[in-house]
Amino acid sequence: MKPLSKPLPCEETGFYSYSPSLAGKGLGVRFSLLNPLCLGIFLSLALMGCTPNSQPQGNTQPQVVATSTIIADLAEEIGGEEVQITGILKPGADPHVYEPVPADSRVLEKANLILYNGYNLEPGLIKLMNATGGKAKKIAVGEVVKSLKLDKGKGQIVPDPHVWGSAENVISMVKAIRDSLIELSPEDKEKFTQNAEKLTDELQQLHLWIIQEIQTIPADKRKLITTHDAFQYYGNAYKIAIAGTLIGISTEEQPSAQTVKKLVESIKKIGVPAIFAETTINPALIKTVAEEAGVKLAPTPLFSDSIG
Repeated sequence: MKPLSKPLPCEETGFYSYSPSLAGKGLGVRFSLLNPLCLGIFLSLALMGCTPNSQPQGNTQPQVVATSTIIADLAEEIGGEEVQITGILKPGADPHVYEPVPADSRVLEKANLILYNGYNLEPGLIKLMNATGGKAKKIAVGEVVKSLKLDKGKGQIVPDPHVWGSAENVISMVKAIRDSLIELSPEDKEKFTQNAEKLTDELQQLHLWIIQEIQTIPADKRKLITTHDAFQYYGNAYKIAIAGTLIGISTEEQPSAQTVKKLVESIKKIGVPAIFAETTINPALIKTVAEEAGVKLAPTPLFSDSIG
């Protein structure tokens, strides 16, 4: 795994501004200057290294395909050099609206194992995966976590797919990936187990560190307003109030003028100093909200559905 050459510039939150530091190995080295909101909101950033490579010709390793960048990165950490990980989505791609291309079908057909998030995070890829031939076992890695619920309106309650917002949830995902890889390649059980244990230790340290850092923030400042409803697990795990979002669970949704107006009013009432864009969503609308509410749009967007 290649570490970041420099810390990401994520110093300001929508509820507080500070620049804590964390020394250590592994995750700590890669993210020593990130504050707990930006680090915790997208835990897979703390695992981010090289993007999984495309499948090389003539490779005899077991072929593992992952739909999301988050799962691909976890699988690469656990699988190491014993398996070939191919990620379909690239960093910055939005899994909610991604439309598969013919090359995706070919990759899925050649897979020995398919790892996907589930809870309908990646509807286009799930549909393609179920329609594509091949004998690969399909594992919904995110569905090992008991889902929280989201209201899509008109009485439609759905599972929240953004389970990686809690480090403890990611640990459960690590176990699911480890077990799937062991079943795929039993002779590499020891290596997979060692890699998973190392990753689990890092995530446990990260979880405790986030809790400690959040406790330094006044309770009435622990509020987050962002573009779409992707941070419920993070809020629950680390006691951050999700004070408002521009759109709901899916980035396909388009906010009405009334929704924008209500969010602007809410921001003024709550008194947060800044709100956030996200890396996978056009920031134009949330920028408009910030301007109308008279607050700052944080310069660094949040990583919600994708690394990078």
